[in-house]
Amino acid sequence: MELNDAHCHFFSTRFFNTLTHDSDRFAGEGCERAGKVTDLLEWEAPGSDEDLADRWVRELDDNSVSRAALIASVPGDEDSVAAAVRRYPRRFVGFFMVDPRSPDAALRVESALREKGMRCLCLFPAMQGFRIGDEPALGVIRAASSVPGAAVFVHCGVLSVGVRRKLRLASRFDIACGNPLDLHAVALRFPDLPFIIPHFGAGFLREALMVADLCPNVHFDTSSSNSWVRYIAGMTLEKAFEQALQVLGPERLLFGSDSSYFPRGWNRPIWRLQREAIEPLLSVDERVQVFGGNFNRLFPA
Repeated sequence: MELNDAHCHFFSTRFFNTLTHDSDRFAGEGCERAGKVTDLLEWEAPGSDEDLADRWVRELDDNSVSRAALIASVPGDEDSVAAAVRRYPRRFVGFFMVDPRSPDAALRVESALREKGMRCLCLFPAMQGFRIGDEPALGVIRAASSVPGAAVFVHCGVLSVGVRRKLRLASRFDIACGNPLDLHAVALRFPDLPFIIPHFGAGFLREALMVADLCPNVHFDTSSSNSWVRYIAGMTLEKAFEQALQVLGPERLLFGSDSSYFPRGWNRPIWRLQREAIEPLLSVDERVQVFGGNFNRLFPA
């Protein structure tokens, strides 16, 4: 069974610089600043984009993972992931975050998708305080829809960024902006554009299922510990998979681990939990779809 991961964060040197640019606790720039941040976190420093790409390939090889989506996890970091994709075009698929309220957002999307080898636009409405159906977001989605083979990832529900919490950085997110129901009209407006909702909707499972039922271009990724299940009485990871399969079928679920930093590396315990949860529910052929085939279909090598 080919194993592909639809959700890994590429914590580059630029990521750590951007994340801490408002903090006076970390002097310097570039690798120097990133090194100070990762020293505090007791993580490995990322080094150059190529160094981090090499590190990820070794990690994927050690865990028998064929391909992975790498997410540029702050706006403006698409060049870091683009460098990794150029180095290993058959192993990595480039995802990138954009703040649609930025004046040049649509141009950045077109540039990333057409010129830099990126494949998926990532939107975080709760983080940046916009509605997915408002014009700024529609503008960047429209730009993505003009590029054949592109997809759009929309984070819904509860949003907690562990590295921000560890560094005691403010996380003034508005989860009211992350209701999957806001995606319904948008997904209908762009029927040929695949949309991906991570973490089963991260607490908005019912709403995410409604949207996916009405919009055949909406997919789920299964990533993270899915600790949001504690918000729904009686919910478990197994039941989340069961409900998602009833609505989306195995052909619209993408396995994801939500891996991010080193030395932890690829989050193998998440894969084990999800494999155990899903095995009783699916045939071998259906598991092949969820754990690798659907990713290859959306993002051909």
